Amino acid sequence: MKLADVESSMKKAVESTVRTFNTIRTGRASASLLDKIMVDYYGSPTPIKQMANITIPDGTTLQIQPYDRGTLNTIEKAISLSDIGLTPNNDGISIRLNIPPLTTERRKEFVKMASKYTEEGKVALRNVRRDGVDSVRKLEKASEISEDESRDQQDKIQKMTDKYVAEIDRIFGEKEKDIMKV
Repeated sequence: MKLADVESSMKKAVESTVRTFNTIRTGRASASLLDKIMVDYYGSPTPIKQMANITIPDGTTLQIQPYDRGTLNTIEKAISLSDIGLTPNNDGISIRLNIPPLTTERRKEFVKMASKYTEEGKVALRNVRRDGVDSVRKLEKASEISEDESRDQQDKIQKMTDKYVAEIDRIFGEKEKDIMKV
């Protein structure tokens, strides 16, 4: 595993963590709240954004207008069964989701959830670091690189890990502020 591959994998881990953060409610309407919800569409799980046009008419409302009106009730059921905690309003043409203001208690729950996602992102980074260090050690054992080169590459991998862990912590700090902002 080359250093460029290690860095690429670490960037992907950070991007994945950011996408996961986007699924957490902050009190404002955001189409990314629906990213995790899958709808059973002709036997296969399909994301809502592939089945409907999602708009935000105002800061506290999401409007979902299916491309196929026959899927309206299926989408409504999937939202009701999901863990986003919103009640869908079906008017026969579209589904409206009113985003209520968050209580302080609910905000704290979301911060805990974001903290858990942060830790998962850090674990992913550590796994990439471990794989990178293992591959460097294998090269050293096979006498393809010297001990000094091995130590140098391991240090570079550790510095990369520290950089991306700090990046995840920074993103978490921003998300926490966003969640706690009234």
